Amino acid sequence: MTSSATGTEARITIAGLGKVYRSRKSEFEALRNIHLSIGKNEFLTLIGPSGCGKSTLLRVLAGLEDATSGTILIDGQPIGGPGADRGMVFQSYTLFPWLTVRENIEYGLKLNGVPTLERRRVSDRYLRLIRLEPFAKAYPKQLSGGMKQRVAIARALANKPKVLLMDEPFGALDAQTKQEMQQILLDVWEKEKTTVVFITHDIEEALFLSQRICVMGANPGRIISEHIVPLPAERTEETRLLPEFTAMKRDLAALLKH
Repeated sequence: MTSSATGTEARITIAGLGKVYRSRKSEFEALRNIHLSIGKNEFLTLIGPSGCGKSTLLRVLAGLEDATSGTILIDGQPIGGPGADRGMVFQSYTLFPWLTVRENIEYGLKLNGVPTLERRRVSDRYLRLIRLEPFAKAYPKQLSGGMKQRVAIARALANKPKVLLMDEPFGALDAQTKQEMQQILLDVWEKEKTTVVFITHDIEEALFLSQRICVMGANPGRIISEHIVPLPAERTEETRLLPEFTAMKRDLAALLKH
């Protein structure tokens, strides 16, 4: 069985992945020769300049786009389009405006024919986890941006995916809300132990959340370096003040600059 860089059994194995967009007049190589092993329960973040293929890689992982070359395996099985084993959270909130918070969380369960009482049990658990129990009957228009994103995360996790894919989910939030959301996400991940692949432009966010960071370069998109994050497993606001946090932030910023 393949191992990830963190030493745990691999949940996702990417080998020789390439993606080329072709039209009648031109072609654009978005990804070249990506090799990556991501462990069960690992929190991995991709960072890199705009246009380096981070979102393309995530969309191929989600099965929303096909790779041109290479393979992606989840627990040893090739992916074939979108699947229930992968949940996705985007920067836009993607909630159903006509459904309540609880109904949004239960949406996938209802589609899959899960009985009402079991759906209620699951949504109760996630309402507690994302700290929105008083808002179970609220509609998305009554929620702040951070609250909407918490619901989107809960909805994705309620279906028990093996992998949670997150494309700059906090990119549209103000700095204070963003930090609150990072802490909530870590608390939820700590309890759920889902494999997370996270995209951000924010180096500090990547360091605070991740066990491992992969830096991507552009033209074509490729992984240029990997970094284990040498921080305590339990992250608090004080974590951001640690010398090793500051040093790694400086090193990653220099790497991205060049």
